[in-house]
Amino acid sequence: MVRNADHAPNDGVTMHFSWIGFWVAPLVVPLIGAAVIAPLMNGEGTMVGPFFLFLILASIISYGTMIFLFLPALFLLSLSRPLTGWMACTLGTALGIGLVAPIIVFTWASSGPDSGPPVENFLTFFVRWFLDPFMLIFPAAGLVTAALYWWLGTRHNLRANHSAPKN
Repeated sequence: MVRNADHAPNDGVTMHFSWIGFWVAPLVVPLIGAAVIAPLMNGEGTMVGPFFLFLILASIISYGTMIFLFLPALFLLSLSRPLTGWMACTLGTALGIGLVAPIIVFTWASSGPDSGPPVENFLTFFVRWFLDPFMLIFPAAGLVTAALYWWLGTRHNLRANHSAPKN
């Protein structure tokens, strides 16, 4: 799915679609997030319920972003230039930043009394939420997912390049 020129500018490593990367890369951040947030959500009780609840919800966002945003954008980017790890990571971070806006809009729309119409100005709400440190999770998650997908998609080629006889 991801086309790469035969002459990558840095190391000659080409990237191909990776099923392992497809299944593993978007799962890492939700697993870490669920492991961190589950104890905070439940207090003294069992952590199994909150862990799986957060894991399922975060995985829906993560896999949805991977399938409908990251892979198509990576493919379109590969049509215009050779892909590098930096480009894939930058794309993942940019998509993570781009996901912040719809989340803020949905939150603002239900921020009124009894989840009704908002009482606060949208611009004020947007700036306050966009600058919230919690929103850094999305660009960081995009970066980690993109880097892991890149590594899983190129590690076979890296291994083959190191084991190939040098002339």
